[in-house]
Amino acid sequence: MPAQAVAPRPGLFAITWPILSEHLLHATVSLLFVWLFSVVSDATAATYGLSTQIIRFFFILFRIVSMGSSVVITQHLGAGDRAGAEQIARASLWAAIWMGVVSALVTVLAADFLLDLMKAPAELKSQATAYMMLAGWTLVADSINATAAAVLRANTHTRDAMRLILASHLISVCAAVPLMLGWFGLPKLGLIGAGIAFLLAGLGLLVMNFALWRRRLGIVPKLSDWFVPRWRRLAQVMHIGLPGGGENVAYRVCFMINLAFVAVIGAEALATHTYLLQISYFILLSGLAIGFGTEIVVGHHIGAGQLKMADRVVIKALQYGLCSSVLLALTAALAGTQIFGLFSSDPVVVSMGVKVLWVLVFLEPGRTFNLVVINGLRAAGDARFPVGFGVFSMVAVGVGFAWLFGVHLGWGLVGIWIGFAADEWVRGLVMFARWRYLAWVPHAKRARRQIRDQYKG
Repeated sequence: MPAQAVAPRPGLFAITWPILSEHLLHATVSLLFVWLFSVVSDATAATYGLSTQIIRFFFILFRIVSMGSSVVITQHLGAGDRAGAEQIARASLWAAIWMGVVSALVTVLAADFLLDLMKAPAELKSQATAYMMLAGWTLVADSINATAAAVLRANTHTRDAMRLILASHLISVCAAVPLMLGWFGLPKLGLIGAGIAFLLAGLGLLVMNFALWRRRLGIVPKLSDWFVPRWRRLAQVMHIGLPGGGENVAYRVCFMINLAFVAVIGAEALATHTYLLQISYFILLSGLAIGFGTEIVVGHHIGAGQLKMADRVVIKALQYGLCSSVLLALTAALAGTQIFGLFSSDPVVVSMGVKVLWVLVFLEPGRTFNLVVINGLRAAGDARFPVGFGVFSMVAVGVGFAWLFGVHLGWGLVGIWIGFAADEWVRGLVMFARWRYLAWVPHAKRARRQIRDQYKG
């Protein structure tokens, strides 16, 4: 095979800022919808929060494919193997669509069971069931869009992916507000109107993603991409995606167990928890974007055999992430009363939320270690250790401490978030030690050899 020119390695900042902008857009729109629902009532906001967490569990499954394809594509591109990168993208498309179809069927057919499993309060269940049976169908588009966007980002088209997300959110807002509030003679559908808007936005994003695949990557999906699996390429994706996705699935399972603890405490705690999740998402945005950027840049360096550069990227990214997460969490805690006043006039909800915001000041730096270092390990091919230790910590520390402090000792929502914080720190410090002691290097060398052998073949 003739040699191909290897593109310059992408810079961390150039890759990260569009990802940060994309997630900031997503967080802003999510916050807008939570605020709209809170205007109706705290119960409606709680219903949205509970239903969304169940839906997001399935979205975490999609990360198995999108995460694996992203890492493997960056490694192939780093080695100059664009043909191999395209084959990975096509193989991932098959896995994405069928995972989305199965997830949608499970959500729609088992909505009542899933809500019972989450201990949904009786006064919320009817509305939550109706919303889930509609929103579940968005999972088909979500699965394909997650993989399509991951392929674009791995090819360093992060700004294009950001623009598509902006267009998708504009569709969802412009469709949701009239449907929710009954503008222009439309029926006032409330939460169901938002579900219809999310479905329309997902379909619109699907069309735009494939248009960009054709324009930027020269990839036009074929009928065989949808129905014929490419097992050899999928094996590469799953080697990274299954452990990485398994870690995310374990996190979501533990999170949902803790969410059930919150639901047992009562509707006020559930509403407060819903608002806190929106606020905390804004705080972790910088660390999240830096983590995704780290994965892309490190993957390119690993494919090129530049291990020292990969190490420098992770350390620099961690420094940036820690500074931003501490600053943002502290700012939110200091302005806690004003922030929660935007969502609720219930003094119990406001007081409870402000207390938890101070827990976030301790939690967020620990979470940054995980967001940055685990992505670096995964990009280096070291995907199994993070999920193995992560499952242990999430169950023993995360769920265990949440039950101990939040339920058994009666500390309520504050105790449950202390459990979250303890788990983030335990996992984060262990992952950082693994990176600093270079346990990832043999995995990186093995990944480099495999790509080089395939490329030569």
